Amino acid sequence: MTVRLSLYTFLFAFFLLSCTSQEDEESFKSNFPISADRVWIGPEYWANPMQDWKLKDGKMLCTVLGRDRNIHLLTRKIDTQTGDFSMSIDAGMLKKTGNAEDWVGFKLGAKGEFDDYRSDAVFGKGLNVGVTAAGGLFIGDIKNANADKADKVKKSLDYFTLKVKSSHNEKGTSLTLEFHGKKGLIHQIKSSIDANQLVGDVAVVSHFDPGANGTRATIIENSAWFQNWQLEGDQLAQVNDHAFGPILFAQHTLSDRILKMTAQLPPIGDKDGKEVLLEIQTGDQWQEAARSAIDKDARTATFKVKNWDDTRDYNYRISYQYIAAGDEEKQDTFEGIVKKNPLDKDELVVAGFTGNNDLGFPNQGLVASVLKHNPDVLFFSGDQIYEPVGGFGNIHKPIEKAKIDYLRKWIMYGWEYRELLRDLPTVSIPDDHDVYHGNLWGEGGKKAKETGSEKERQDSGGYKLPADFVRMVERTQTSNLPDPYDPTPVKQGIGVYYTEMNYGGVSFAIIEDRKFKSSPGNLLPPEAKAINGWAENKSFDVRNDSDIPGAVLLGERQEDFLKDWGANWSSETSMKVLLSQTIFNNVATLPREAVSDVVVSTLRIMEKGEYPDDDVIVSDMDSNGWPHTARNRAVDIIRKCFAFHLAGDQHLGSTIQYGVDDWQDAGIAACVPSISNYFPRRWNPTVEGQNRPDGAPKNLGDFMDGFNNYLTVYAVSNPIFTGKKPSKLHDRAAGFGIIKFHKKSRDIDISLWPRDGDPATSKPYEGWPLTFNQMDNYGRKAYGYLPNIVTEGLEQPPVIKVLDAEGEEVYTVRAIDNDFEAKVFARGKYTVVIGEPELNKTQTLENLEPSRERQEPIIVKF
Repeated sequence: MTVRLSLYTFLFAFFLLSCTSQEDEESFKSNFPISADRVWIGPEYWANPMQDWKLKDGKMLCTVLGRDRNIHLLTRKIDTQTGDFSMSIDAGMLKKTGNAEDWVGFKLGAKGEFDDYRSDAVFGKGLNVGVTAAGGLFIGDIKNANADKADKVKKSLDYFTLKVKSSHNEKGTSLTLEFHGKKGLIHQIKSSIDANQLVGDVAVVSHFDPGANGTRATIIENSAWFQNWQLEGDQLAQVNDHAFGPILFAQHTLSDRILKMTAQLPPIGDKDGKEVLLEIQTGDQWQEAARSAIDKDARTATFKVKNWDDTRDYNYRISYQYIAAGDEEKQDTFEGIVKKNPLDKDELVVAGFTGNNDLGFPNQGLVASVLKHNPDVLFFSGDQIYEPVGGFGNIHKPIEKAKIDYLRKWIMYGWEYRELLRDLPTVSIPDDHDVYHGNLWGEGGKKAKETGSEKERQDSGGYKLPADFVRMVERTQTSNLPDPYDPTPVKQGIGVYYTEMNYGGVSFAIIEDRKFKSSPGNLLPPEAKAINGWAENKSFDVRNDSDIPGAVLLGERQEDFLKDWGANWSSETSMKVLLSQTIFNNVATLPREAVSDVVVSTLRIMEKGEYPDDDVIVSDMDSNGWPHTARNRAVDIIRKCFAFHLAGDQHLGSTIQYGVDDWQDAGIAACVPSISNYFPRRWNPTVEGQNRPDGAPKNLGDFMDGFNNYLTVYAVSNPIFTGKKPSKLHDRAAGFGIIKFHKKSRDIDISLWPRDGDPATSKPYEGWPLTFNQMDNYGRKAYGYLPNIVTEGLEQPPVIKVLDAEGEEVYTVRAIDNDFEAKVFARGKYTVVIGEPELNKTQTLENLEPSRERQEPIIVKF
């Protein structure tokens, strides 16, 4: 009997312990660190917006008077309609407005538009409960606040405790809200609710009307504090894997056996760690590879590891020590893989993106689709953030808050894509919206005019925000790139990042379209009324009169870089690709009477479900079709190395071919569609394209763009109604690009996909896939051909450099095989340098003359 009782006692105790442990796991206590003074609250929380909150003296402090400032708890959710829960927090109002619409409290059951905890945390709407500055308690509609004990409540607004708890019975669900002063309960209310209203996120809220319209309006003044946030109950679910930070995400590149990796952190405090550690796993051991200090503005840690063994995969681990809950020193880690350089793969797959606003945040479906294409490289061509991303608009002053405003938006980008970024080399380059410009005419980094409207300041050329803001943006997005070709800063000490990345047998030139570009507002005559890149005066002949002598596109420094890049081929390079913000043509149309209202016009037409028949080709100087002369010079440089051009920005997916002196005499370019599209555009010219295939739509073929640039359009993804929901994501021709480079055949496969572009279940946009060959990138018609050159004794096809009689480079390319017939474009004598320059294995053939008939081949032995 004694044994049996002991067994029962043990089992009963084990049952109680199990129940207690389960409840403890679901319960939560904030225990904010007292020693941490910082903007970032902690890994368990997401602040909206980040710049309006800070952690100080063990309290969360809202530092503005503004609407719906809130902090979501990431690691607990209410996930069931049954059971019960309770939540409490100590708080205090620091601004006694007496306004019945100002309040402090909770948001319950917060849900975003998409079924993802990140959508809930950033955009979740829920049931508001709290206490007003007038002393009323409310559940739901603040207009029905109960002010029966308002005088007593108001006397305790300096320091109070709010408690909310749910109860369920056969009659339904009710919610009780209690307001406690220092001496105990002062007031409580109770309300019946729909149980589903509770399912979702929980958040604390500080809501104060600053006396101006819009959620972006704020007054910088402390409004409320919070501490001792506690939750318990069986309605709660523990989701600790939703914690975020302090190592938020990382981007890396691998080029010429040099690893560059940047870890992104939030705005941490003085008591947190000063360094970040990168370790590499070798066998069962982790070995230190590099250490980095944290940039004070960008909050990044950048590692550079030379002599990297790129012949195998390596697991990496980033570590950082910070002050956690309870003032505990805690180490956070972020792990991933640096994959081996895929030189042995015939096919290198690049996924291209542009225009990352928050219409589909966190884009979990798009990320899942991209992963199924198994990309080797990621390319984000610009506008990784837009000014409105995450709600609350954007701010320019004070500059320290503006920096954190940007960082919050940039951190959202990392939150969306970190499972892609974690293991794949990534090129991300900022565009105009990343530095809070509608359009950017960098003019060599100068400072924009400080007075006038936003457009007037922008059109004055240069950067509107201070140089250290621009440097911060570029550091967050580009510090993982290979070192710049020429690191000399531009005006205001702003850096540069144009560079070369060699990976997987493909050489990528990465350039900056906007930093050196002239502002048309400074160059076009006043009668053009050039505003925001458009000549508002319809009588001004933009097509013929906008090519002002001296107008800059890429600038001399980048042109020199591209010449050098094009002329030099490493022994591992089979193909060359240019990566930039946007393409060198303007592919867009508008109704004849419109000037610059492309966005509104396109949306209006989409509502009707049809396009008009009077569209004309536009002249938008934000495109790289302008300035014409500088554009032609850039296109001529890249065709001399048979480079393919991948870019974005235009909000309209397209595949085109450039022309300098004739159609199709230069390279192929792909503009990827926007990830999600605030600004849909279209290509539907009234004039029909020439030389298009039989049966092809009239908007394909040969055209002159709005700046008299030769343009051949092979495919374009105009917005169409798909019937998919939400329409804002699926009817604006959003998506991504997948480009495959076949190194043996030198074929280039181009596919532009809708957002849900799973290759197993869906198809790319109509008109794709398209396949071109490397040799199509210099499509200029030949005058004649030099004798075939047959090489023997080299391990791979040779590099061919063709020089004219004056020693000027005609082009340089790696041959597809060991038998190469070099085309030339004029009579004369030519020199060919052939072999493997990097290995000092070359031979020179002089005084070769072209013929239109096949000549006796020349055998070159190594």
